[in-house]
Amino acid sequence: MSKVAILDYQISNRGLAGDVNLAWELIRSGISGHYMACANPHSLVVASGDRIFERALKNADILVPDGIGIVLAAKILNLSLSERVAGYDFFIALTKLAQKNGGLKYFFLGSNENVLELIVKRFENEFPSIEVCGTYSPPFKDEFSEEENAQMVDAINLARPDVLWVGMTAPKQEKWIYQNRDRLDVSFMGAIGAVFDFYAGTKKRSSFFWQRLGLEWMPRLLKEPRRMWERTFVSAPKFIGLVLWEYLLRYSKPK
Repeated sequence: MSKVAILDYQISNRGLAGDVNLAWELIRSGISGHYMACANPHSLVVASGDRIFERALKNADILVPDGIGIVLAAKILNLSLSERVAGYDFFIALTKLAQKNGGLKYFFLGSNENVLELIVKRFENEFPSIEVCGTYSPPFKDEFSEEENAQMVDAINLARPDVLWVGMTAPKQEKWIYQNRDRLDVSFMGAIGAVFDFYAGTKKRSSFFWQRLGLEWMPRLLKEPRRMWERTFVSAPKFIGLVLWEYLLRYSKPK
C-alpha cells in the first residue's frame, strides 16, 4: 500500500524518496494538473470546517505527512507510516533530482518580491540546470478578484513551467491550486508555504536537532507565538481527539 487513511485523508507512506520519484514520473508524463500538498494536524483540523480545503487535500496526487503529529496518529491507528516528509525536504529532494537529470523549468507564485529575488539568486548558484522561468507576487489579500486570478494564470501559462511552486500559506495555496488546476498548463504543482522563506533565508528553519526529535514546531512557536499558538494549543488537541475517536470506531467494534 502506498497510502494510509487518517481521518478519511489518503496520506502517502512512500517516504521522501518514493514521493519524489512519483512526482518526477508525474512531471515527465507531460499531463497537466498534478499536485502535492502537506498534511499536518492543523491543516486537517482546519479542513474539517472548510469544504474546499478538504477537497483540495483529498484530491492531491501526493499528500505528504508533513507534521510529526501525522506519524504519531498513524502509530495510534496501527498504520504503516514511519517517515515524516516535510515540505522543505520534498522541495529540495525533487530539485536535486531534477538537477541531476538535466533540469526543469520552475515558476514561483507567492510571497513578496524580495523573497522571490533571493530564491532566484540562490537557484542560479546552487542549481544552474533549473531554469526559474517566472515569479509572481500576488496581492496580499484573502481572496483574489477574477481579474487578479486571470493575470496569475496567464503569467504562469505564458512562462510554460514544468513545476509551479505556490507559497501563499495554507489553506489559501491548496485551494488556489485545486480551483485553478484545470486552467494551468503545468504538469506538477506544489503547495509549500513557508518553504519560500526558508529557502530565501528570510526565515530560519528549526535545526536538525529539533527536527530529529519531532519538535520542529517548538522553536517556531517561540519565534512566532501569534501565528503558531492556534496550531499548538487549539488544533493539536482537536486533532488528538479526532484520532482517538477514529481509533474507537475502528477497533472497538464487537468481533
